[in-house]
Amino acid sequence: MNNEIKSMLKDAGIIVVITLIAGLVLGGVYQLTKEPIAEQKRIKKQNACQEVFAEAASFAETDGFDADAAALLLASEYPSQDIDEVMTAQDASGNTLGYVLTVTTHEGYGGDIQFTMGITNEGLLKGISLLSISETAGLGMRADEVLKPQFAGKSAEKYEYTKTGAVTENQIDAISGATITTNAVVNGVNAGLYYFQNELGGGAE
Repeated sequence: MNNEIKSMLKDAGIIVVITLIAGLVLGGVYQLTKEPIAEQKRIKKQNACQEVFAEAASFAETDGFDADAAALLLASEYPSQDIDEVMTAQDASGNTLGYVLTVTTHEGYGGDIQFTMGITNEGLLKGISLLSISETAGLGMRADEVLKPQFAGKSAEKYEYTKTGAVTENQIDAISGATITTNAVVNGVNAGLYYFQNELGGGAE
């Protein structure tokens, strides 16, 4: 019995030592990769911002942004949209040119759609950049091709989609056969504009 207990204790000790070594190795790997991963995320974020606000020299986190407060603001008008992040677009002197909002709409046909949108102080929509989308191939997945170009360089308080051809500044041509995707993106953009108009002191004239 004593030999059995000794053997069990020995095995337990070996497991503890292995666990400790594994923990130290994992901790070391984390420390080594933490900064590079963070830097890659920063670069990816900067690139996404630059795509929708090309003339900005830099981007900084917007003071006072609260995702929960944003959700409360949108609850009555856009309950299926979230503002995930707001970055301030700055010129070389640090002056604010506008904002880049990261928006998630939960109305997509295949799931959530996330995108960035750039807005100048005057309310001009510089454009959108799709970050995540899982819509139907050949239909909703054409959002990058069909919808994205239509939002660039437009100024409107609110957008709507049409199936008969856009004739006004605030109209967006729907993707043929994918009105759910179109509606989701349009509502997401409108939610971003709503937040911009109510919280960031801007709006289309």
